[in-house]
Amino acid sequence: MTRRAFLSWPDPKLRTKAGPVGEITDDIRAIWDEMVETMDAMPGYGLAAPQVGVMLRLAVVDCSDDRGRAIRLANPEILAASDDTRDWDEASPNLPGHSAKVTRPAAVTVAFTDATGNRIRQDFEGLWATSVQHQIDHLNGRMFFDRLSRTKRDMFLKKLRKAR
Repeated sequence: MTRRAFLSWPDPKLRTKAGPVGEITDDIRAIWDEMVETMDAMPGYGLAAPQVGVMLRLAVVDCSDDRGRAIRLANPEILAASDDTRDWDEASPNLPGHSAKVTRPAAVTVAFTDATGNRIRQDFEGLWATSVQHQIDHLNGRMFFDRLSRTKRDMFLKKLRKAR
């Protein structure tokens, strides 16, 4: 198995919307497997394909305590979100050493194509919901800091530029 290399911010691919996935093939499954290995090596709770330079709407998420329960998502879309919110200190391997507290819906219902090619709906709560939303943002060319208020985002970006 191969671990994939992370793109470094500000690579333009991180700001580009990923293309849709057609049929779930062995090649797509192999990309997912490499993404899971890469995610587990971070370690992290999720990974979207554009983070490793693959411009397809693919993501993996594993927020289980014992790991090994990664959910593979193709063409995910949020169908519903709770009014209740949850704060989480989010980060990205594309911006190592930088994080920010982001507020997101505490629960979401997501439609996606799974590894068998079936389109399913699944409810996610807590950290699972946070991670799924974070990955969908990556698929849409958004970074976690885009969810901050303008003032906090400007301060975050200033700090990031200074660190570089």
